[in-house]
Amino acid sequence: MATISASSMGALDVPSLVSQLMAVERRPIDKLDAKIASYETKISSFGTISGLVSGFQTASKNLNTSLQKLAATPSDASVLSATAGSTAVPGTYVLNVSRLAQSQNLIAAGQTSSTAAIGDGTATTVTFDLGAISGGTLTNGVYSGAAFTSNGSGTASITIDGTNNTLEGIRDAINTAAMGVTATIVNDGSGTPYRLALTSSSTGVSNSIKITTSGGDGSIGSLLGYDPAGTQNLTQTLAAQNASLTVNGIAITSASNTVSEAVQGVTLTLKSITATPASLTVARDTTAINTAAASFVDAYNALGSQLKSRSAYGSDAKTAGALAGDGTLRFMQDQLRGIFMTPASGGTLTSLAQAGISIQKDGALLLDSSKLNSAISANFSDAANLFSSSTGYATRLEEWAKSTLASGGLIDTRIQSLNQHVKNYNGEIDRLENRMSALQKKLTAEYTNLNLLLNNMNSTSAFLTQQLGNLPGSSNN
Repeated sequence: MATISASSMGALDVPSLVSQLMAVERRPIDKLDAKIASYETKISSFGTISGLVSGFQTASKNLNTSLQKLAATPSDASVLSATAGSTAVPGTYVLNVSRLAQSQNLIAAGQTSSTAAIGDGTATTVTFDLGAISGGTLTNGVYSGAAFTSNGSGTASITIDGTNNTLEGIRDAINTAAMGVTATIVNDGSGTPYRLALTSSSTGVSNSIKITTSGGDGSIGSLLGYDPAGTQNLTQTLAAQNASLTVNGIAITSASNTVSEAVQGVTLTLKSITATPASLTVARDTTAINTAAASFVDAYNALGSQLKSRSAYGSDAKTAGALAGDGTLRFMQDQLRGIFMTPASGGTLTSLAQAGISIQKDGALLLDSSKLNSAISANFSDAANLFSSSTGYATRLEEWAKSTLASGGLIDTRIQSLNQHVKNYNGEIDRLENRMSALQKKLTAEYTNLNLLLNNMNSTSAFLTQQLGNLPGSSNN
């Protein structure tokens, strides 16, 4: 309650008085602010729940996906590595690698400087083509009687002129063009140590290099011209070749050391030649399955814990969950409970506990990896059915999460409802604030006027007192 005080009919403290009165008048707004804060806390809580449901959806999906994964494990990791796709067939394969794929490498005649000009700078067009060298003989890096057949990928050209007619300039022009050939400069320590080295960017016999030049004063052509079937001004230090291997005795060649479908659904990466046969085992990826199952359990437990704590009742607002009594949370919990209590069909495994995922007294899940591995080993198809079939747990839980998060789903609908409440209360506050503003102006004016009246009364009182004191017979005379 506001307290009006005036000493001996003195001036009122208008700001303080109006502030006290307005505090009383604003109580309805304060109550609305408290309601808005409560609803915003609920909205924030549903945001947290939404994130956890999304994480659980991903974990359920990954568990399904992991059941389709196969691992390809070589007996000797220094010989090859391998990855298996969904079409791979479990089994053991014997491999022999007799040759690795490699790129052709050419080296030019030595120069005394890497920055000195070559030729007079007249523009020279240098054209590169890639293809296969066949026939003839190779002596000291030079072919005789050979033929060159383009691989049909097309030619590419660069221009060497007075701006780049040095070894470094030629190197940079080739590399900038990104045309399937890379260039470096090698210092061999001789009297003319700087040598341009060219390497095909791709391995395999069909990626050998042919270089032709036109224009200029002939200096660039004398340095770079290279035709395996004709004049060769560069020397081959490495010949392009395909990889050669056998898989279960079947001969296979590959232009790359990354070999696909030599084993169905498996990609091999060759690293070295085998001295003795290597084996490749393709089997279910139990590590990936266990990792996915652990993530599934963790994601569910994180969600379940929040559903439980945020919906919990307490003796007061401090101990109760932010969503205590919220029907949406209870419905979500009921839905999850219904899924876990409904057995999968179509196989000998019908409950998660049979595959090592058990429900504890507090509702949390617990993973027994040994039991999961045993279920997978004993009957993979039934284990996969338990999780991935239309009645499988991972499938149904992923679908539940998807529908719960969908536009118009449980969480979205509840958040929209809460937001509408907030909007309505804010509208009501706006109307009340307008009233408060008008009331504050009115009270300030009224009490300011009252202050003026009191001041006038005080002045009049003082005047009358003085006049009475001056009358004959007064005690002042």
